[in-house]
Amino acid sequence: MRVAELIFTEDRANPGLDDFRDLSTADRRPDRPGGRGLVIAEGTVVVGRMLASPYPVRALLGVERRFRELADELDGVDAPAYVTSAETMAEVVGFHLNRGVLAVADRPAPPTVAEVVAGARVLAVLEGVGDHENLGALFRNAAALGVDGVLLAPGCSDPLYRRSVRVSMGHVLRVPFATFDDWPGGLDLLRVNGFRVAALTPRADSVPLRGLRAQVPGRIALLLGAEGPGLSAEAIAAADLAVRIEMVPGVDSLNVATAAAVAFHEVAATG
Repeated sequence: MRVAELIFTEDRANPGLDDFRDLSTADRRPDRPGGRGLVIAEGTVVVGRMLASPYPVRALLGVERRFRELADELDGVDAPAYVTSAETMAEVVGFHLNRGVLAVADRPAPPTVAEVVAGARVLAVLEGVGDHENLGALFRNAAALGVDGVLLAPGCSDPLYRRSVRVSMGHVLRVPFATFDDWPGGLDLLRVNGFRVAALTPRADSVPLRGLRAQVPGRIALLLGAEGPGLSAEAIAAADLAVRIEMVPGVDSLNVATAAAVAFHEVAATG
C-alpha cells in the first residue's frame, strides 16, 4: 500500500482529524448546507468510488483492516490516511461506525445544466425530492440503468449530503448533476437540445409509460416529483407529455426511487 502519508494515531485531539469530527452534531457537520462544503464517503465500497472519482480527497480515517481492504484503491493516493482504533474513531466521529473507514473530499466546481445536457441521451429531472435516502437511491438507480445525468429543480436536497452519498453507494460521485436557476423555464433548454420532457404522474389523462420509447425514440428527460405531493402543476404543464406507470386498482403511487427505477429501465436500459 503506497499512500502519500500513513499515520497511526490514538490522539483524539489530532488536528488532522478535524474534518471527521462531530459528524452527529448537525451544526458542525462539514457536509451540511452552508457549511464547509466537504463530501463524506463511508465504507470500503463508497470510499473506493470516491478515490476513483474527480472529487479531490483531503484525508481518510479508519481502522487498519479497512485500509488493507482498500490497498489497491489507495495505491498512489496523495492524501493522509489516519489509522486508529474503532474506539478512537467513534470518539472523533461521534458514533460507532460499523463500516470502519471514512474519506473526505472537497467539492469540485459543479457543472452547469448545459454541460450535463450536452452529450446526454437520457436525463432525470427532479423537483422537490427532499428526502436524502430517496435522492441517494435515485442516483444509484440512474447509474445502474444508464441515465446520463440528473438535473435538480427547487426543493431538492443536496446530493452530496453524507446520507445521500451512502445510500447511492457512491454513485452520486460519478453521475453528473446540476441545479436549475430558472424553474420550470429551464426545461426550455432541454427542448432546444432536442429533448422531449415526460412528466411522471398518476393523472388519469396521462399516457402509459410502457411503450413510451415508440413515441419518443430520441433524447428524453424524465421528470419526477417528491413522494407524496408529486410534481407541481406548473412542472407538469411545462412538460411535453404526462406519463404514468400502470398499476393494479387500489394502488396509485410508488416510492419515488422505485418509480424512477421502473421509468429508467423502460427508457434508458432498454431504449
